[in-house]
Amino acid sequence: MFNKKTIRNVDVRNKRVLVRVDFNVPLAEGKVTDDTRIQAALPTIKYLLEQNAAVILCSHLGRPKSAADLEYSMRPTAEHLQSLISAPVFFAEDCIGPKAEQAARTLQPGQVLVLENTRFHPEEKSNDPGMAKQLAELADVYVNDAFGSAHRAHASTTGVADYLPAVAGFLMEKEIVYLGQAVADPKRPFIAIMGGAKISDKIDVIRNLLMKADKVLIGGGMANTFFKAKGFQMADSLVEEEALETAAELLAMGGEKLVLPVDMVVADAFDNDAGKQTLPAGNVPTGWRVLDVGPATLEAFGAQLSGAGTIVWNGPMGVFEFPAFAKGTFGLAELVADSGATTIVGGGDSAAAVNQSGLADKISHISTGGGASLEMLEGKLLPGLAALNDA
Repeated sequence: MFNKKTIRNVDVRNKRVLVRVDFNVPLAEGKVTDDTRIQAALPTIKYLLEQNAAVILCSHLGRPKSAADLEYSMRPTAEHLQSLISAPVFFAEDCIGPKAEQAARTLQPGQVLVLENTRFHPEEKSNDPGMAKQLAELADVYVNDAFGSAHRAHASTTGVADYLPAVAGFLMEKEIVYLGQAVADPKRPFIAIMGGAKISDKIDVIRNLLMKADKVLIGGGMANTFFKAKGFQMADSLVEEEALETAAELLAMGGEKLVLPVDMVVADAFDNDAGKQTLPAGNVPTGWRVLDVGPATLEAFGAQLSGAGTIVWNGPMGVFEFPAFAKGTFGLAELVADSGATTIVGGGDSAAAVNQSGLADKISHISTGGGASLEMLEGKLLPGLAALNDA
């Protein structure tokens, strides 16, 4: 299934290895507040250190306007990484140019160097060959372990592969194996669950899944747009007016395969302490809005998930940031975790819900990449994967 070379297929002993990681993590007051993505890269980093490689890490962080945006510096991620591994971790104040070259040159086998934010250079996003070549000159081998950025054709994700032997890290391999398998040859019944606010972000994913999956269950804000397309009044609920025609097309295309909620929790304000009631799915009373799916929907979705072979879930069932409207999302997390199926959870919000509910260890695979996992589910080829050497 996985047809690219990995770090197992290349000799890295005593070599300088440039690893594109996804350290695009949330920071507050100069500290990492969620290190999920850093933890996910540790198997690759530790393997390379065990092979006595000198490990050079590069990543982007946020959307800086220029190198002066030091709130987006990678320095806090280097400090956090040092707390997770015993090898010495150094930091370079640039990712290319004299500072990076000097730091890479003096790096010894068994040590780690974290380069400054690749997006401090505009050439990163334009996949500039000059920048890619400068990155490549820092090392002997290139490893892409940044699945979360694999859908971007940038200098550090694809361009650098033109100049060095280019292989996948363990995280990249794991992501592609799970998501690729789900799309290409899932164990059946294959049930997809799509939530979140917008249909427009996931039109092509839903379309592809309607062809591949046995059922596609819809929840979250996007369900409102489907209900409005069916002619129901949604009052103050979030509805994508410009996507109504698309929703109608997907309903026609999906038929009985596309499953909508059967009840809804509505609120009289967008607030945790709002007045709320549970109603059958349909018209929403004036002044009210849908903020979660109800218990009957969880029961109906549970029946669909019972006996499933593969479950892919992307997007919450409601505004789970408000505890009063989190029952649908957390209830679904339990159903998915207890299903006995191969379970793949993608997207930041669904992953956060699974982690918060303490069920992460019962999920087969939690994807680290939102956009990248959606593009895989659309059936697209990811540029960061395509650039790697074939096995």
